[in-house]
Amino acid sequence: MYICICHGVTDKKIAQTIEEGATSMRELSQQLGVGTQCGKCTNCTKKILNEKLIEIVDVTDQVA
Repeated sequence: MYICICHGVTDKKIAQTIEEGATSMRELSQQLGVGTQCGKCTNCTKKILNEKLIEIVDVTDQVA
């Protein structure tokens, strides 16, 4: 699903960027351009970011 229409960024691309190491909205904005134009995508982007970071922490805790 498209999250940022202004830059054509999907939820999958956001998730992939987080999996590749992005851990903040600033990094997502720099790498993908989300939130840099109209700003309507920031809430959804933050939600995806938080969910993915929690998921990564949970997986890391299970491995350790």
